[in-house]
Amino acid sequence: MKNKYKIILSVLTAFSLLMSCDNFLEEEPRDIVSPSIFFNSAAEYELAIVGIYNIYKGNALHGKIGLDRYYENGADVIGPNRVFDQVEPIQNYTLSESNISALSQGGGAPQTWQDLYAIILNANTLLDNLDGTTVLNDSERDYALGQALFLRAYAYYHLTNLWGNVPYYRELIPIAEIQSLPRTDVTLIRNEILQDLQTAQDILASQYSGTNLGKASKWTAATVMVKIYLTQQRWQEARDKAVEILQQSPHGLLDDYAAIFDLNNEYNEENIWEIDFVKDVRSSDWVDHFTPRIRDEPKDPTKQNELSAALGAQQEGFTGYGLAIPIPGYVNDFPLNDLRRASNVLTNYLGFELNFPYMPKMWNLDQINSPRGNHGDNKIIFRMADVYLMAAEAENELNGPTTSAYEYINAVRKRAYEPDQDLAGLTKDELRQAIYDERRWELGGEGHRRMDLIRWGILEEVVKSTQYRVFNPAANIKPYHILLPIPTEEFVLNPALLESDPTNNGYR
Repeated sequence: MKNKYKIILSVLTAFSLLMSCDNFLEEEPRDIVSPSIFFNSAAEYELAIVGIYNIYKGNALHGKIGLDRYYENGADVIGPNRVFDQVEPIQNYTLSESNISALSQGGGAPQTWQDLYAIILNANTLLDNLDGTTVLNDSERDYALGQALFLRAYAYYHLTNLWGNVPYYRELIPIAEIQSLPRTDVTLIRNEILQDLQTAQDILASQYSGTNLGKASKWTAATVMVKIYLTQQRWQEARDKAVEILQQSPHGLLDDYAAIFDLNNEYNEENIWEIDFVKDVRSSDWVDHFTPRIRDEPKDPTKQNELSAALGAQQEGFTGYGLAIPIPGYVNDFPLNDLRRASNVLTNYLGFELNFPYMPKMWNLDQINSPRGNHGDNKIIFRMADVYLMAAEAENELNGPTTSAYEYINAVRKRAYEPDQDLAGLTKDELRQAIYDERRWELGGEGHRRMDLIRWGILEEVVKSTQYRVFNPAANIKPYHILLPIPTEEFVLNPALLESDPTNNGYR
């Protein structure tokens, strides 16, 4: 898919009024490219699909800090290595209506809201044009339908995770009508997008290759379904869907944990879905995610020049942002005998003790092929270890510590310990805690942790017992912080957003 972007970027730029309008609610319908100009061939449907994927690459979603600002910051794994206002409100739980727009860094909460709704508008436009089309054969139509349903459902998945009850619509309706939509109950939204995800799973391919690498497959849709089922505590359906992925998908666990994140091993067997980034090609301000801080000094400041020289000799450098490094609580808690620790907690590099610990599974120090702000490294969204641990969780909640529950968690632990340290003989509560911990070690920094803590109902408890580096969120966190406030500029456009909840998710 990487080469494909280079070919079609100019076309997508011309297409952007339809497919990536950030402030679409402020646009007049006459300013949006008429769908009749497009959707006249399979190639144009494909351009529309890729255009929606490009919105997901923006820095308010899966680019740069993106969604990890809300899904990792403010939990018990990563944080900044200095006071930095771009993550302070969520990391320190000082979030309010007045500072939510400060969460920018190329994106931020208002832009996240706008981009997700732009995706929904564009997916609805695509779906509306699919109805009765004669330019696609059955296979092409199924592909376009499955992709559009998934991409729309995935947008609502994030909206409901972050804001709970949100405006909800599934048809192509006038802009003026969109501007007056009230908030819809989150349970209704999730139940309906589960149906869309099941349809997408039924008609999408099991995996993609060539120019379609990076597209969501049927197993991507199924993975999102498992996450929603767990959030709803629908243990039977979560367990069954997770087992379906384990037994029927072409994906499996790699023997070597570090190999999952090897930049020369993208689209490996374990990774269910990766967002495909391309060096030197941009539709928006695309950059990579977790990277170390620029000009980081060693623990001994007198050796800074030596470390710089050693890095330079390998054409490497610490040229990231330092916004997502392991916090002290994570570093101190991570088992020393766990083989995954080296990929998640690194305190020494090239023989130099570093001033901060880093998470090397997320970095690329190559200054030639991955310079600051111009990375081509994919971002892993879902992988099989996550599914194994979700299967273990659902099975334990459903039936207690059964043989199957142990099978699922021990499959993940197998590559983490030598000799094996299989779990056995635990109570249901003990196995639940073991699964909570295992997800922390296995998936640290990968965009799952804060949502896990929220759905388990323990976010406040964990934040108050975790050691942080820069901030003191324990003093600030409140029960309502499990959701974000709707950006105030949206109320100017749509006063109906306050009618069902004048408190704005507890922030008023």
